[in-house]
Amino acid sequence: MKKFFIIMNTLKDPARKVAKQIQEYLLSRGKECIIQEERQNEEAVGDLGVNFKYTDVTKIPEDTDCILALGGDGTLLQAARDTVERKIPLLGINLGTLGYLAEIDRPNIHQALECLIGQKYEVKDRMMLEGTAYHQNKKLMEDIALNDIVIGRVGRLRILNLRIFLNGAYLTSYSADGIIVSTPTGSTGYSLSAGGPIIDPEANLIAITPIAAHTLNARTIILPDDVEITIEIGNRKGTFHDEAEATFDGDTSVKLNSFDKIVIRKSKKITRMVKINQISFVEVLRNKMNKN
Repeated sequence: MKKFFIIMNTLKDPARKVAKQIQEYLLSRGKECIIQEERQNEEAVGDLGVNFKYTDVTKIPEDTDCILALGGDGTLLQAARDTVERKIPLLGINLGTLGYLAEIDRPNIHQALECLIGQKYEVKDRMMLEGTAYHQNKKLMEDIALNDIVIGRVGRLRILNLRIFLNGAYLTSYSADGIIVSTPTGSTGYSLSAGGPIIDPEANLIAITPIAAHTLNARTIILPDDVEITIEIGNRKGTFHDEAEATFDGDTSVKLNSFDKIVIRKSKKITRMVKINQISFVEVLRNKMNKN
């Protein structure tokens, strides 16, 4: 790799100190490296009229070999969503406390850069989800997620009644605080906190995990990646509507009410992740968990 672009979390690298150190190191090795410009607005429009929230992809040179995402898992997720159309490999550099997606920790940055320069790496494709929310069969919103799509309650502290359909056929219902539909990559995120299983990120599966379900037999459901999942917001007795919110990778969201639904399936889009460490997923997991 010869040409790099750095995306950073300014809260974790406020003075751009780490980003500048990486840039200087790569330049000293005869490579090219650009640091993203600071955002002026929470949501903006790039030079070519492209909407973005975190990274203006029009500022990323066409011949970029690798995007370095500095911060944590959230930074990497944001970078993946903004740059997905470019299909540029991403490497996460963790500047926080615990990161499952950001493979490289601060002490190993120079070693990782040498691996990139020396072609000692692999590029792995990670599946993504796409979800489309509907109100009375009218599309409300459509977005993608690398980690998960979460349907959770908002407003009054009442449980949600959620009906699950697979390829149009009714499967089951949950009375719960919400539900998480995750990729294997997202299995170490919110799904794990809700009691879901850890899945090898290179697998092609979809996991459905209820959040605080009001039943004794609620468990995660593991599904093949070619299934279409429909989640319908049920109705409650009384005068109140169920008010819910579908959130994509903890970022974009849409409000849902009774009888609204969201259809989730595997996206045709993928995230390309750089893998440097030649160790198994189990070892990575053990090392991360022992940090707690």
